[in-house]
Amino acid sequence: MSDAVVLLRQTLPAVLPRLRRFARTLTRNVHDADDLAQIALERALLRAAQWRPPASGAMPEQIETAVRSWMFGIVKNAWIDNRRAHQRERRVVIGDDGMTEIADGSHSALEEGLSIAAAMEHLPEEQRLAVSLVLIEGLSYQEAADVMEIPVGTLTSRLSRGREALAASLCAKEQAT
Repeated sequence: MSDAVVLLRQTLPAVLPRLRRFARTLTRNVHDADDLAQIALERALLRAAQWRPPASGAMPEQIETAVRSWMFGIVKNAWIDNRRAHQRERRVVIGDDGMTEIADGSHSALEEGLSIAAAMEHLPEEQRLAVSLVLIEGLSYQEAADVMEIPVGTLTSRLSRGREALAASLCAKEQAT
């Protein structure tokens, strides 16, 4: 096992809480988020040799940042893969019988109060992802853009629109109470 793989395996436990939080932002469900984090960890361990550590002599924080960015990309890609599979499955299961998806009613009005989490659920996916990576997870614009596989300018635009939508949503809820 190479030194890079050993370093990755040593750093993964420190990154796991942030991966789970990021997965919760994407899935909007604790159980699905745990499943997503597990899938991402499995993929990372299977492909550990593909991870490129920072230059030798890097500080522990730099190593953790490199692992976190790589893992966020894996989480995002696993989430996209799962959503595509779910959409294909729904098309097959729902078919042409005219049935529509029924909301499960699991969100009570109390839960949706003035929380940022509730406001984030109403953001479009690309904005929610940008807000989560930059504002919640603390990635730099470049790191977040790399995870999302978009130019920095596109990330900035999505982040700006996401912030505006969050502010408007929170202000509207505050005025309603």
